[in-house]
Amino acid sequence: MGYSVTSSSAVSSHSVASVIVAVVEGRGLARGEVGMASIDLKNPEVILSQFADNTTYAKVITKLKILTPLEIIMSNTACDAGNTTKLFSMITEHFKNVTFTTVQRKYFNETKGLEYIEQLCASEFSTIFMEVQSKYYCLAAAAALLKYVEFIQNSVYAPKSLKVRFQGSEKTAMIDSSSAQNLELVINNRDSRNGHTLFGVLNYTKTPGGSRRLRSNILEPLVDAETINTRLDCVQELLQDEELFFGLQSVISKFLDTEQLLSVLVQIPKQDTVKTAESKITNLIYLKHTLELVEPLKAALSSCNTPLLKAYYNSLEDTRFGIILEKITTVINDDTRYTKGCLSMRTQKCYAVKPNINEFLDIARRTYTEIVDDIAGMITQLAEKYNLPMKTSFSSARGFFIQMNADCATLPNGQLPSEFTKITKMKNTYSFTSADLIKMNERCQESLREIYHMTYLIVCKLLNEIYEHIHCLYKLSDIVSMLDMLLSFAHACTLSDYVRPEFTDTLAIKQGWHPILEKIAVEKPVSNNTYLTGGNNFVIITGPNMSGKSTYLKQIALCQIMAQIGSYVPAEYCSFRIAEQIFTRIGMDDDIETNASTFMKEMKEITYIIQNANDKSLIIIDELGRGTSAEEGIGICYAACEYLLNLKAFTLFATHFLELCHIDALYPNVENHHFEVQHVRSSAGNKEKIAYTYTLSRGYTEEKNYGLKAAEVSSLPSSIILDAKEITNRIAKQILHRQKSTPEMMKQRAVYHLAMRLVQTARNSRLDPDSLRIYLKGLKKKYEGSCPAPGQNDEQQ
Repeated sequence: MGYSVTSSSAVSSHSVASVIVAVVEGRGLARGEVGMASIDLKNPEVILSQFADNTTYAKVITKLKILTPLEIIMSNTACDAGNTTKLFSMITEHFKNVTFTTVQRKYFNETKGLEYIEQLCASEFSTIFMEVQSKYYCLAAAAALLKYVEFIQNSVYAPKSLKVRFQGSEKTAMIDSSSAQNLELVINNRDSRNGHTLFGVLNYTKTPGGSRRLRSNILEPLVDAETINTRLDCVQELLQDEELFFGLQSVISKFLDTEQLLSVLVQIPKQDTVKTAESKITNLIYLKHTLELVEPLKAALSSCNTPLLKAYYNSLEDTRFGIILEKITTVINDDTRYTKGCLSMRTQKCYAVKPNINEFLDIARRTYTEIVDDIAGMITQLAEKYNLPMKTSFSSARGFFIQMNADCATLPNGQLPSEFTKITKMKNTYSFTSADLIKMNERCQESLREIYHMTYLIVCKLLNEIYEHIHCLYKLSDIVSMLDMLLSFAHACTLSDYVRPEFTDTLAIKQGWHPILEKIAVEKPVSNNTYLTGGNNFVIITGPNMSGKSTYLKQIALCQIMAQIGSYVPAEYCSFRIAEQIFTRIGMDDDIETNASTFMKEMKEITYIIQNANDKSLIIIDELGRGTSAEEGIGICYAACEYLLNLKAFTLFATHFLELCHIDALYPNVENHHFEVQHVRSSAGNKEKIAYTYTLSRGYTEEKNYGLKAAEVSSLPSSIILDAKEITNRIAKQILHRQKSTPEMMKQRAVYHLAMRLVQTARNSRLDPDSLRIYLKGLKKKYEGSCPAPGQNDEQQ
């Protein structure tokens, strides 16, 4: 069931694992109560969670899979050799490629955790105290986590600078890690670098924060219809207002990684080195660049109408953005900005601070300019001396060096003059230096170090004044990543005909298709309908191999997830019931790592579903019981179906066991559907071929022995196929005693269906009285038609 974290962190180019998580579990009677604290080294936000988990630790594993941690910290008592806890062994089994660190139990100290939070949490997020005061396990995890991060980073967090939030496990739908893998939500199963995933289909984000937000939303969709509709309103407005869409997109694409920038800003290094000085100056320039985008972002949002976009506009009215920018511009030059290229960025850092603030700094900068001019002058002289087309170049590794185009230079006896050293040739360009230039570079570095050091002291003073206003930047990074994701949804809609989903108590999709298949296929995939309600909540799907069953099942789960994250859906019309959990049992592979045969893996997965499913789940089962004999397989399928159809969960079950289709005679909430195929005679006239229509129809498949037909197409010898046909016919004759529905059963079924339709009409109908009368007459007619014999339906009138 597990897949290695290295692969799941290769989701997109910039999502290298950078999250550190501390996990602690209660002991004795509190076993099963788990506390977690995590911090992303690229985003200064501590997320605390505490929840009760069952013995399979499904919630912990799912949460960790979504975080894709770089390192997991646990207490040494949980990991003692010979006495490891079940949680520890479960986590190590699922996260084989993650670094495990054990720290002494004494560091998991809830009092210390609360102190840390009081000291570091930005005042704006201080309501967190109310939430976590009595949550001892997540506080203990937070204490160990923050102590450890400060130790490895060799820096402390600035007081009152972190965002701390508590995240229960109720606000989002749960998708277990094997379902995320089966549905290819963020990783393609064939090739992890391939973008054919749901994330790939929807990812048109322009910033790293937006792409991270999209990924975590896909893995943890929302369950609150109001929030989802608020998002959908925004997407709708972005689609209708082209100017707003392009205006926002152009501003958003200029933002850097705001979260990572914040992360570096709030850390105070324990030792000052040239490197820390340089990175702090760079970050201040990035911060200025980011704050200068607030006004253009406000301008882009000024004409919006939807509540969420208006709320974002109002958040940007925050005066603190102006205060910080003003403080920065008193010290930093107005035209200092983020530029690409190491030399121009180095120049920006040198001249970042305004003149006349520190006269020693001004002197050092003059010296630096003189050295740079001397270098340029020296290289010009050398070029004249040897009559060669030399030019000055710069790289962060080599400093200043000389470059020369080899084509237009005829070198005397094919050699560069002897005073040049470190000669390299790339294609037709020579790069080299000289002893004098190396000395000049050293002088240049020396004067740079002085400049950086003095600039750093000014920057630190400035940052200390900024810290108290820093919370508004958390808000900004949140707004930018959210807008980026919503723009991405709108962008995806413009490329395909997606439709806005509704949320009711029914799952109804009219002509829906598979979003990922659409990207891969040359032609648009065949679309199909889906309809499940409280009264028809179990659908059995049959059809020959390759007729489209698996694709159809995955398509429904993907559409459900798209709807629940606030995206439009690939269909002509769709209505969904919010799913609190999405389970899938797909795939037919064994797992050598955990020593599970195909059959054992199936059993583990179906057990997990049966243990965790509830009335609000969406369950997708593609084949069950195939890894054992047919009789046992049918038995297991039948029993699992009977269990699941007693829940109110929506279940779609694809099977090759046609015996299973007769379960609808006993249970009126079961519907049978099948994928149609057509038989085409080849031009020679003697061979029959199967043509797949990929169209879903009611009832179960009439196809017989389609496995044999599939075998015929392969190059299995014809003698074996003839033999197989004969044996199959004999066995079929022996088994052929089908269950027939009695008239009584048929009548009960008709009554059940009528009642269900009436209840549903009463709940959801938007028809006017005349249309309603026509609809009800139609229902009556249908009911009379499905009752077995005339004369028996008058008592029902």
